[in-house]
Amino acid sequence: MSHPASTSRYFVPEPSPWPLVGSIALLLLASGAVLMMNSIANGGFVLIGGFAVLAIMLFGWFGRVIGESEGQRYNLQVDRSFRLAMAWFIFSEVMFFVAFFGALFYIRVVAIPDLASPEQAALWEGFRNVWPSAGPAAKDPFTQMHAWGIPAINTLLLLSSGVTVTWAHWGLVANKRQQLIIGLMLTILLGALFLTLQVYEYREAYSHLNLKMTTGVYGSTFFMLTGFHGFHVTLGVTMLTVILVRAMKGHFTAERHFAFEGVAWYWHFVDVVWLGLFVVIYWL
Repeated sequence: MSHPASTSRYFVPEPSPWPLVGSIALLLLASGAVLMMNSIANGGFVLIGGFAVLAIMLFGWFGRVIGESEGQRYNLQVDRSFRLAMAWFIFSEVMFFVAFFGALFYIRVVAIPDLASPEQAALWEGFRNVWPSAGPAAKDPFTQMHAWGIPAINTLLLLSSGVTVTWAHWGLVANKRQQLIIGLMLTILLGALFLTLQVYEYREAYSHLNLKMTTGVYGSTFFMLTGFHGFHVTLGVTMLTVILVRAMKGHFTAERHFAFEGVAWYWHFVDVVWLGLFVVIYWL
């Protein structure tokens, strides 16, 4: 029998219950969120149940895929389909952030100047075309989050993490398992430090700068963009941790290691998005 990598036959997996389990998880998550937003009893328990079922689905489904991959059941055609799927997934994430960057652009370039124009003076007397601004209806003063502090340190951390994950990749390609593991550990540590500093930054924003989600349009866009990015960093650290555990178990070869590459692509995407956030949110 020829090696799976040399065959042209596409791998067809056996019927799986995991998509159904994932659908149940999404139903519980949506129902729990709606119940909580409407202050209905037990909404929190339903939401927690949804997360629990989602975790079970992720462990079960990805575990099955990992087992199939390590059993060499995937040929090069399947490998190409995985790469294409990951590329489209990252593209969808790019467009997700493009929408939020577009909203910020509209606010700063169109909405704020329009509200400060002479035509709107009767409605918003004294409102000026300046940024940052919480909007003409905002009353409480706030302080802008400046770039040259925690944001600059976080930028250095993420840029360094892009170097360490690339170094880990070089180790994998060169069959240097120790370099691979150390590089992944360093990348995870840098990502965790980034998240820790972001939590501290949010604490400072709420307690000392009066910068909150309710601080008009500036507060909502600031927390929307940085918060969603923080969620993506959390997801990236989680995926890197899974890759680290697999690497320590001896998974991946110099020739076949798409799971590592897919996570590395995602991590570089997170780095690039943060550079955009640093320039647009903190610096300009």
